[in-house]
Amino acid sequence: MPLRLGNIAPNFDANTTQGPIKFHDWKANSWAILFSHPDDFTPVCTTELGGVARLAKEWEARGVKVIGLSCNTLDQHEKWIADINDTQNTDVKFPIIADASRAIATEYDMLDIQDETNKAPSGLPLTVRSVFVVDPKNVIRLILTYPASTGRNFDEVLRAVDSLQLTDKRRVATPVGWKTGDDVIILGSVKNEEAEKIFPGFKTIRPYLRTVNLAEVDAKLAAP
Repeated sequence: MPLRLGNIAPNFDANTTQGPIKFHDWKANSWAILFSHPDDFTPVCTTELGGVARLAKEWEARGVKVIGLSCNTLDQHEKWIADINDTQNTDVKFPIIADASRAIATEYDMLDIQDETNKAPSGLPLTVRSVFVVDPKNVIRLILTYPASTGRNFDEVLRAVDSLQLTDKRRVATPVGWKTGDDVIILGSVKNEEAEKIFPGFKTIRPYLRTVNLAEVDAKLAAP
């Protein structure tokens, strides 16, 4: 069965550029992002891995571990990392899984079955560009799937992680295009009487659409 939001992310053993891992042990109760690449030494993938590496401080600040996957061997990965660091002016420090057998890609339903051009010389299918955001309890919280031809926007993945982490802590949802610091939407399960206490100063645009700025709320609640 295909994986869905709310499923437990399958555990797996893998060889990576930073040694063998068991996925759940490696992530160690932290947030994690598992993202796949069709092939080593391909131009779009090279830019993506460079982009993820340049966000290293952002992932760390949020307690997020990132791990890549490509359908190649470890020795190819090691050579590719040198290319990525050179061409993208970065330093890839996160592990990349060697999945030449496609075992993990198959378990996570990452294989590209619709694009006949996206195959290895052996004729085996390569992966699409999948992203899985997994929370500290190993629950899949977000799934993105891009075709091999389209590079991903990892700033958007970062934004989504910010939303997930915030909405786990506060009884709110984030509106279209939300970024940290913007107004949020109060959940419908929070009645107005309770909202007055926990979100003082909230705005009612419609009975079903109430917004609030959490920084302003926190300042009000902290005031003597």
